[in-house]
Amino acid sequence: MKRLFTPEGEAALQETMQRHPLLAFDFDGTLAPIVARPGDARVPAPVAHRLQRLAGRLPVAVVSGRSVQDVRRRLLFTPWRIVGNHGAEDDGSATAHDQAAVLAPARAGLVAQAGPLRDAGVMVEDKGLSIALHYRLASDAAGAQHAISEVVARLPPSLAVFGGKMVVNIVAARSRDKADAVAALVAASGTQAAVFVGDDVNDEPVFVRAEPGWLTVRVGHDDPRSSAQWFLDGPADLPRLLDRMLESLSEPGGLPEET
Repeated sequence: MKRLFTPEGEAALQETMQRHPLLAFDFDGTLAPIVARPGDARVPAPVAHRLQRLAGRLPVAVVSGRSVQDVRRRLLFTPWRIVGNHGAEDDGSATAHDQAAVLAPARAGLVAQAGPLRDAGVMVEDKGLSIALHYRLASDAAGAQHAISEVVARLPPSLAVFGGKMVVNIVAARSRDKADAVAALVAASGTQAAVFVGDDVNDEPVFVRAEPGWLTVRVGHDDPRSSAQWFLDGPADLPRLLDRMLESLSEPGGLPEET
């Protein structure tokens, strides 16, 4: 993983942008700063303004762990597509197999452990096609993780679990992930190129399975094991990245200006 804002990285971005790619972004920690309470997250206005301009020139998608409905009201711009629930939900519709019912054992376990989870400071967020167990506000992170592990240990093989930044996610084992979702978006957009920007564990499948012609960027370099090709130092670098994208579209070979 290399720093994007170097001559090599900017050349790679410029080359990809000249191919008129799909632009896909994670939400929390990428478009919106991570906040203590998930309900407080919003895309900052300067970022939203740049994204709206890009969306007038190229297909722009948001690929989030949140539900589509939740993401939509936090964007302040209109993307081409929104994918939610870590890839399982596309603009409000589940994929071919509606997997909400598969999460029933997890819901039962959460009810049984509701007291210990609450006492440990774990917030349960049921998003229909996935469940998030947040412990960012827990006073004892280790205690919260232990309470979560008591639920996770009893889950059947039909469910999958993966971590994140102060969160544990439960999904159907057969559910699409973000890599599946981005590949489908590329096909639907009619392009062979993509730029994907993310910051967390659930973004790694995209980084790992990126096709030739995709450019992948991780926000932050806290995980040296990440499979992203490039990294930004943090969310504060995102406006600069979006500016570079817009500048590339104004250069010879770029897309014509909006009318």
